[in-house]
Amino acid sequence: MNTTNPSPLPALALAGLIGELTFEAYAWLASPILFGVKLEPANLVIGLSKKLGSVNLPYAAAFAIHFLIGALGFAAVVFLTKRVTKLGFLGSGVLAGIVLWFVAQGVLAPLMGRSFMMGFGSYTQSSFVGHVGMTIVIALVWKKLLNQTAGPSA
Repeated sequence: MNTTNPSPLPALALAGLIGELTFEAYAWLASPILFGVKLEPANLVIGLSKKLGSVNLPYAAAFAIHFLIGALGFAAVVFLTKRVTKLGFLGSGVLAGIVLWFVAQGVLAPLMGRSFMMGFGSYTQSSFVGHVGMTIVIALVWKKLLNQTAGPSA
């Protein structure tokens, strides 16, 4: 085992979990206060599963799927963004969040019959804050965890 350069994956997975939990807190608690809407991306999973696979997922299953996509998939996008762009952690988090927000609102929502970017209304605006905020949390927590793992010489 290489102790001088440990794998970034455990720290990245934990950062993804923390980012997803932060997103859920924002979506259910802060978004209704700030934007007047509760973000429920599990409904996107339900809609896409019906449209693309004729599968009627229960809300709990769709929530679990979205949670895993958020925790692991979003962390992977932050990782790949950092590797490809060579940006710092914060820049990678911001860019990854913008890309993921656009995919959700500009590609997936229209795929299930909603308007492009859902008309840029309050849901889309809150979704922007949620996606970018979540990926910033992932990037900064990942950085902090890597620094702790690397020790004082990092």
